[in-house]
Amino acid sequence: MNDHENSERGRPSRERGADKMIEQRPLPERRKASAALDEARLRQQAIGVRLRQIFDEVVNEDVPDEFLEILRRADARAADERGSGGGQ
Repeated sequence: MNDHENSERGRPSRERGADKMIEQRPLPERRKASAALDEARLRQQAIGVRLRQIFDEVVNEDVPDEFLEILRRADARAADERGSGGGQ
């Protein structure tokens, strides 16, 4: 079926110009957009690197003695409850 037959049947023509398929922006504007995207990517990458560094620092910190004592007491209480039939 050709474009003439398509137009007779109410269908849009398949022929399209490149200007309708691709957004046409002036070259300097495209460069600005590309530079802005590159800058945003670099900023996100730097944020990701810093977040990983902070996470690693936190993970490698010692557990406070007070918290360890709370855990020991909770473990001892759980062991006592298991040994005495669950506290019932």
